[in-house]
Amino acid sequence: MQEKAQLERNLKPSNVWALALGSIIGFGCFVLPGDWMRIAGPLGAAIGLALGGLLMMVIGNSYGFMVKTIPVAGGEFAYSYSTFGRYHAYFCGWLLSLGYFSIVPINATAIPILGQFILPDIFSQYYLYTIAGWDVHLADVVVASVAILFFGYMNYRGADVVGQFQLLMVVILVGSVFLLAGGAVISPGATFSNWQPLFAPGNSAIAGILAIVAISPWLFVGFDTIPQAAEEFNFSPKQGRNLIFLAIFFGAIMYVLVTLSTAIAHPWQELLGASPIWATGQAMTDMLGPIGLAILVAGVLMGIFTGINGFYMASSRLLFGMSRAKILPEWFSKIHPKHNTPSNAVLFVMVIALIAPWFGRAVISWIVDMCAVGTAVGYGYTAFSAYILSGKADNEEDRKGRAFHLFGSLASLTFLVLLLVPGMPAFLSIPSWVALGVWLGLGAIFYLVKVGEYKKIPDNELDQLILGENAQAIRKNFNGKANAKISVAPKQGRTR
Repeated sequence: MQEKAQLERNLKPSNVWALALGSIIGFGCFVLPGDWMRIAGPLGAAIGLALGGLLMMVIGNSYGFMVKTIPVAGGEFAYSYSTFGRYHAYFCGWLLSLGYFSIVPINATAIPILGQFILPDIFSQYYLYTIAGWDVHLADVVVASVAILFFGYMNYRGADVVGQFQLLMVVILVGSVFLLAGGAVISPGATFSNWQPLFAPGNSAIAGILAIVAISPWLFVGFDTIPQAAEEFNFSPKQGRNLIFLAIFFGAIMYVLVTLSTAIAHPWQELLGASPIWATGQAMTDMLGPIGLAILVAGVLMGIFTGINGFYMASSRLLFGMSRAKILPEWFSKIHPKHNTPSNAVLFVMVIALIAPWFGRAVISWIVDMCAVGTAVGYGYTAFSAYILSGKADNEEDRKGRAFHLFGSLASLTFLVLLLVPGMPAFLSIPSWVALGVWLGLGAIFYLVKVGEYKKIPDNELDQLILGENAQAIRKNFNGKANAKISVAPKQGRTR
């Protein structure tokens, strides 16, 4: 049997929490409030964001259980394998992988958008071409590529470096949001009457709220960097659940604060009716002047950087886990001899991300829209795996959580219904359906190429490669043997 590649345990709880929150709060938190208010109004958007956060906490509870039970790289890929087998694991991993890949360039290409608002004369020069109605400029490609290269280098060097840098950036990010919210409330021109009407005219309040709830899998994607990094914890995996809850809680608060702060500057319909390039940027400039804009820019940059950083880790660890299972080439599971990182997986994510800026942000946005489907599928597999596994747990505490895991499964199914059923508020656009179909088609082709080799791997060997050193105990538990323990104790490794 092939020896399992093992990552080093050097991530502290604060680093892991920062990775999750920084991945949740990206550019969208600062640039999308105007879009959300058009759909649901200020209060409708705030309610939708809060409800989405609560639903994600229920699903996060299942992730916390699975992190404690199977603390290995690969996250949802390993969880779906543990309960449903190798073919479900491939389907889940393939859908998730594009979602993780795309969030790296979608954050990187947000930097030029910020530049166009602050320095339009510079960022509008050197026009190259137009794709899907989006003008691509040389500055867009260069700036996005520099960010991708820098954070790729950081992730190549080591998880401890990534974790420490992420914590610093998240502190600045959180501070910026609270400063902006406080400044907005005390601004002379701010009044709560500017939130009127509370819900978007022409759309029912419930439909608007549901449309916001439906995109929660995309808005809160990032907390699952915690299970992807579980193999590198230098602390007990039991703490994973609390870290997930804290990341989602702070993420929901920050989404709501930025949205309501945007709407308090002017009557929100007038603000959006003026068609500003950036509604939140315009509102903060009007209320707080250059200082407010500087704080906002600092927050936006930190949101962008933490998103790139976090999803480099999530993407590379997912590739690493799938490679160990031999569904991807062994090249992806190579560990750097000095930095102890999945260096080839990091390089692959970097190369893919460097291609994306040349296609323009519109095309990337189509891919990101369909990625909500992949994340919802990952959530569903995780929650239902937790439901099945907790029913066979040895301790009463784990068995009591089964109802929450079942509810999380149903919530994930609801997300899919809202995204995939015609007539639902968040039904995918035609370009997003095309992107989803192309990716599923590529997955089917790749599967047909690899299925023969994948099928030949003995069950016990695949268990060991994916589930870790206690794979046999987990498998016995699935087979209904009472004396098998459900918990997987982390292997003690070196720490720096």
